[in-house]
Amino acid sequence: MLDGKTICVVMPAFNAAETLERTYREIPPEIADTVLLVDDSSSDRTIQVAQELGLKHFRHPKNRGYGANQKTCYARALESGADIVVMLHPDYQYSPRLVPAMAAMIAFGSYDAVVASRILGTGALAGGMPLYKYVSNRFLTFVQNLLCGRKFSEYHTGYRAYSRRVLETIRFQENSDGFVFDNQFFMQMIAADFRVGEISCPTRYFPEASSIHFWPSVRYGLGCLREGLRSLLHRKGLHRSRLLMPKDLV
Repeated sequence: MLDGKTICVVMPAFNAAETLERTYREIPPEIADTVLLVDDSSSDRTIQVAQELGLKHFRHPKNRGYGANQKTCYARALESGADIVVMLHPDYQYSPRLVPAMAAMIAFGSYDAVVASRILGTGALAGGMPLYKYVSNRFLTFVQNLLCGRKFSEYHTGYRAYSRRVLETIRFQENSDGFVFDNQFFMQMIAADFRVGEISCPTRYFPEASSIHFWPSVRYGLGCLREGLRSLLHRKGLHRSRLLMPKDLV
C-alpha cells in the first residue's frame, strides 16, 4: 500500500514454471497487497509452482492468448478492489524491483499510468535484446510517435502500471486477445489523454524468458502500424473509433 492506495501485481503467465519463483521472490513484499497469477493453460508446472508459493491464481481451461490473459488479470484485480495494478511478466525478463517506483508515480498523483522502458538508458542491447527486435522497436516507436503526436521512448514494453481509473475507463475488454493488446491499450490511453510516465528498466533475454518469434513479430509490427493509423484518424476526427472512446462516451 502507498499513500492509502492498495496495489495488486498481476502476472499473465504461460509456461513460466522455470522463472516464476525468481520473479515472485524479487517483488518487494512490503509494497504489494495482492499478487495474482493468471495461467493461460500452460503445459508445464506453472500452476503447481504458484500453489507452492501460495500465490492467488486463476487458470484458463484452454489457451486464449496474451491479450485475453491480461483481460482476466485486470478484471480480477478490479474485483479485488485494487487502486493500482502493476502488470509484470513472470518470465523474469523485467526487474520486479521496480514495482515500488512505478506504483509510487501513480499513488502520489504524478501519472495515471507508467510504462517501464527498455530503451531509456542502454539496457536493451546490453541485456541481450536481439538486434532485429531492437531495430524494429525503434522503427515502430518512431512511426507511432509521428502518428500519435507524442514522444515516448517505446510503445512495446510488457511491464506497466495502471491506476484504477484507467482500467475503468479504457475499453480493454474489446481489445485483441493476441499480442497487439498492449499496443491497443497504449493507443487508448493516448486517446483518453491519460498522463503516461516512463521509467528506465533493465531487461534480460535468456532461453527461459518468453519472446515473440520472428513471423509473429512481423504480424505484431503490422498490427501496431494499423493501431497507430487508427489513432491518427481518430485524433484528426476523420474516423471515430469506438475502441478509442472511453466507456462513458459510448
